[in-house]
Amino acid sequence: MSNTQARRGSPRLTRHHRGRLESLALLTIDGLLIALANLAAVYGRTGVRWPSNATNVVELAEQLVVPVTLTWVLISLLRGAYRADTRGTGTKEYTIVLQAGLLTASLLSVWAYLFQVPLSRGYFALLFLIGIPLLLVGRVVIRRVIHRLRERGFFANQVVVVGQPQRVADLIKVLDRESWLGYQVRAQILPARTEPTNAAVPVSGTLDDIVAGIEAVRCDSVLFTEGAFTESADFRRLVWELEDKNVDVILVPGLSDISADRVRIQPVAGLPLMHVERPGSVAANRGFKRAFDLTVVLLGLLLGWWVLVAVAIAVKLGDGGPVLYRQIRVGREGKLFSCFKFRSMVPDAHLRVRELQQHNEGSGVLFKMSGDPRITRVGRFLRRYSLDELPQLFNVLRGEMSLIGPRPALPDQVARYDEDMRRRLQVRPGLTGLWQVSGRSDLSWEDTVRLDLYYVDNWSMLQDLSILGRTLHAVIIGRGAY
Repeated sequence: MSNTQARRGSPRLTRHHRGRLESLALLTIDGLLIALANLAAVYGRTGVRWPSNATNVVELAEQLVVPVTLTWVLISLLRGAYRADTRGTGTKEYTIVLQAGLLTASLLSVWAYLFQVPLSRGYFALLFLIGIPLLLVGRVVIRRVIHRLRERGFFANQVVVVGQPQRVADLIKVLDRESWLGYQVRAQILPARTEPTNAAVPVSGTLDDIVAGIEAVRCDSVLFTEGAFTESADFRRLVWELEDKNVDVILVPGLSDISADRVRIQPVAGLPLMHVERPGSVAANRGFKRAFDLTVVLLGLLLGWWVLVAVAIAVKLGDGGPVLYRQIRVGREGKLFSCFKFRSMVPDAHLRVRELQQHNEGSGVLFKMSGDPRITRVGRFLRRYSLDELPQLFNVLRGEMSLIGPRPALPDQVARYDEDMRRRLQVRPGLTGLWQVSGRSDLSWEDTVRLDLYYVDNWSMLQDLSILGRTLHAVIIGRGAY
């Protein structure tokens, strides 16, 4: 059953009201957060001794709180921070919030200089050092709330999918799987005299009369898959017919698992040419990512060395066995290396895999067992919160791993990779990765492969920062770890 049918009775707003409500909520929250940052900046400036003799900080801040808030929100509005197509998915929303904050800071500093306003440097620095991160965190929280509401059927976009049976079925599968996107499939429109590949979604019409099929179903949007039309003129005429139907027209190209950051549409002679940039694996192997890894790991070891010591003592006292477990793993370009972990299993665990194979709950080339008897009592705690992976920080220092990337695989697993899956070896394996923050052991092998390949092809520094943040949340709740 599709997510549409499962939630058919849920409350529903039109897409226009839904969009306005979400934009208004975001704008209001941004305004409140900016005002809060202003108050925090005033408190920080007056409560801490700064190398400045400014005495009118509070008075000036009271005068600036409204114009700064309005200017900041207005710049965010003009940059597109409240547009529906930048909201809820991808990294563009965060980029816009960051750019709007920096632009506001620039305008405020220029205004203070031109009009000789004695603006406190401490207040100015705190306002944006607090305000920008606060707005970014606010967007993260709001996005999570919206995703949860969409998964429960609220604020959903009711859609009809048009095209060839298999293409339509593939798209319905994706929209059902990614229910947080908020697309609920009400019906499908297929060629005449064809059977639907996905029989759970009703067929409302045929390609011979698409408008009638759309009118038969109350929907917000119509999704056209590749191959829905034999001639481009047919699609143009259909768009004309749908002008007064109050529905959005969305084209779904044949491309899949390509981030928006890699796609650029350039109209040429009336043709919307889609340019796809090179895969991100090239940029992922450059020096900036490596420098970021070293900086974060060295800082983490400096602040958290005591955690490593405490875990090592706990493992040793647990059963008296060795503290570390070394295992040969496959790194970038197929190179082998010793991967370090705190031992979480009994010493002879590798010898008992064959006898437990019948209880394997994993899929593909992975062995997973939720009640694995080889895991020690201490090891179960370490695995739940991923503390057993901490020694891999030293693998990162040695250049064998990265903080973010596909998890390092065993040689026998790599030997069973197909051609597509071998592409994950083009980047350094990671201590954490996209699949870990998307469900960890709860994911199927198919989804694990898809997420790994998506990361390799669409790497960006902003995505790495997002994964690091999501990793903390996934580790704290222990989701999907065993």
